[in-house]
Parts: sequence; structure tokens; C-alpha cells
Amino acid sequence: MKLRVLILAFASLLLALILGQLNHLLGGWQVNVWCGGLFVAFAALRLDYRTGAASAFIAGLLLDAGEPVAFGTQGFLFLAAHAVIFNVRARAPRDETVVGVVVALLANLALFLALGFLRIDPTVEPARSWLRGFADLLASQIVLALIAPWFFAMQKRLLELSGNNLRDLSRRSI
Repeated sequence: MKLRVLILAFASLLLALILGQLNHLLGGWQVNVWCGGLFVAFAALRLDYRTGAASAFIAGLLLDAGEPVAFGTQGFLFLAAHAVIFNVRARAPRDETVVGVVVALLANLALFLALGFLRIDPTVEPARSWLRGFADLLASQIVLALIAPWFFAMQKRLLELSGNNLRDLSRRSI
């Protein structure tokens, strides 16, 4: 379990670095991309509960380090999203990439809105803040849909290289 969590933490760190560079590139247009649902979806759909929960929480902590929220906020939100996805995954063909992308998009939407409510600044005009937020959400969903298949394949390949068979891992419930 520890090796799987470490591998998924490495993949999350790589994704966070890539998204950071993309946000730096998009900074001139005042657009921010946030793909939190992508950090949670693969592990929640394909791995056992404890491995997925640990990797989701660590990914949230990695993202918390650079965000203007209390440390642990995204970690606990990712943990909650993981629990929800894990409990409904039996109803979906979770080996399919398209299902993973749709789950990541829905999780991203829910997490984005939850963080939006947590980060509301009372000094800023709410309508302007939410309009900017929805523009960022649209850009985030587009980017997530484009890079999710690559990120899922990378996580799957890293786990396979370390000797973890995903078929065996997804059958365990806890």
C-alpha cells in the first residue's frame, strides 16, 4: 500500500507542477485552471479504499501548500470526494477511460464550487467574483477533459511498472 501511495503522490506532484506552469502561461489572460477532480478520480475508481483515500488526502495537501486556504482544506475535500466516488463506483464500468473522465469532471465541478464557497471574500463584489470563478471553471473543465486520459494512463502505467495489478486492486473493497 505504501508504494502505491508514494507512486500516486509522485504522479499528483507531477500534475500539480504541470498545472502550475499552465497557470503561469495563462496568467496574462487572467485565467486560472484548477483540476482537483483529476487528483481523486483514478484512485477512487480503480484502487482499494485506503490507498485511494491516502493518495487523495496527500494530493490535497500538496495543493494546499500553494493556495490561499487553511492548510488541510483541499485535503479533506479530496478525502470526501474520494469517499463519495468510491461508494458509487460499483454502478459504473470503472475500467473505461470515458467513465473516469466524466467522474473527474463531476468531481471537479463539486470541488470547485465547494472551494469557491470557502474562499468567498466579503470585501469583493460577489457577482464579479463568481463570474470570474465560472470562467475559470469552464477553462478548468476543458483542460481536465483534455489531459485526463493521459493522466489516467500515466498512473496506470506507473502502478504496473511497480508490480501492482489493477485488476486485483479494484476488487478489494477496503
